[in-house]
Amino acid sequence: MPAETAQTGQPDQADQASARAGLLGRLLTVLRGRTARSLFVLAAVSLCAWTVVDQWTQVASGFSGIGWATSGAALLIVLLAWFAMMQVWRVLLAAFGSRLPLRAAARVFFVGQLGKYLPGSVWSVVAQMEMGQAHQVPRRRSATSAALTMLVSLVAALLITAVALPFLPNRTTGGYSWVFLAVPVVLTCLHPRLLNPLLDRLLALARRPALEQGISGRATAHATAWALVSWILIGLHIWLLTVRLGAPAVHALPLSIGGFAFAWSVGFLAILAPAGAGVREVILVAALSPVLDVGRATAVALVSRLLTVAADLIAAGVAAWYGRRCGRPSTAHDWTRGERRLG
Repeated sequence: MPAETAQTGQPDQADQASARAGLLGRLLTVLRGRTARSLFVLAAVSLCAWTVVDQWTQVASGFSGIGWATSGAALLIVLLAWFAMMQVWRVLLAAFGSRLPLRAAARVFFVGQLGKYLPGSVWSVVAQMEMGQAHQVPRRRSATSAALTMLVSLVAALLITAVALPFLPNRTTGGYSWVFLAVPVVLTCLHPRLLNPLLDRLLALARRPALEQGISGRATAHATAWALVSWILIGLHIWLLTVRLGAPAVHALPLSIGGFAFAWSVGFLAILAPAGAGVREVILVAALSPVLDVGRATAVALVSRLLTVAADLIAAGVAAWYGRRCGRPSTAHDWTRGERRLG
């Protein structure tokens, strides 16, 4: 009987996997159309705008205390952090065999990232898969690189949180300490000897060809280094806003960097909240409580939310304009030159 059950179960599992693959295929077919891509961008931008409009009254009061000059400097730091995060994805994509020039990588990554404002966690990955096709990037490489970028970012954020943990108030991590259990698991899975067979197995279950080449430990370390840089920069924009509202500079530094990294980690795992909305702000306010009262800490969290949304829109807009203005790389010389710049 067990053997018969197993035999009858295998076709069922295969049929389910085939159905999921077919659904994804139909979805990708729809998104290949220019109209569908335009609607995707319009929906994402609309939700970004709604995030700003919905909280504008509270955000405006925060701006009155922080000032436009400080907010502008913080926005520039966020843009630098986003560039570092793009480099995480670009390094991982290159490790799998697709080396993109900077302008092409920026267009695929930043425009695709607008999908994170849509409910669910798949839209940014789907967008990057389809946009990468214009640069001869196989969809399985795009999807794998996007997934690993998220995992590497999560590990880097939690590592920074662990360093800052002695400075964070207990109520910041209270109830969310389970998040740290993901660190040893993900670190183990990122080791090439385990990661590459795991990726091949997942692709086989999805009925997709295996990756042409596996990822190396050096590439993973390189990507993690970029992720750490990104989180330090994004924490510095919180620190700048916090100090402007009267927090002591030295004391606020580990709270800002570690607090935001942890807030993002929890927000990332709260997949039902688009881009971690709501969850991230609550944890960040708790992290800043030793140096700011609730009102000013809330102002920092809300202004930070607006600045990150603005940075997403600016990065996507500039990348789309610059990528279209420069055109696609059309010769082997262009691709070689792009690979040398990446190396």
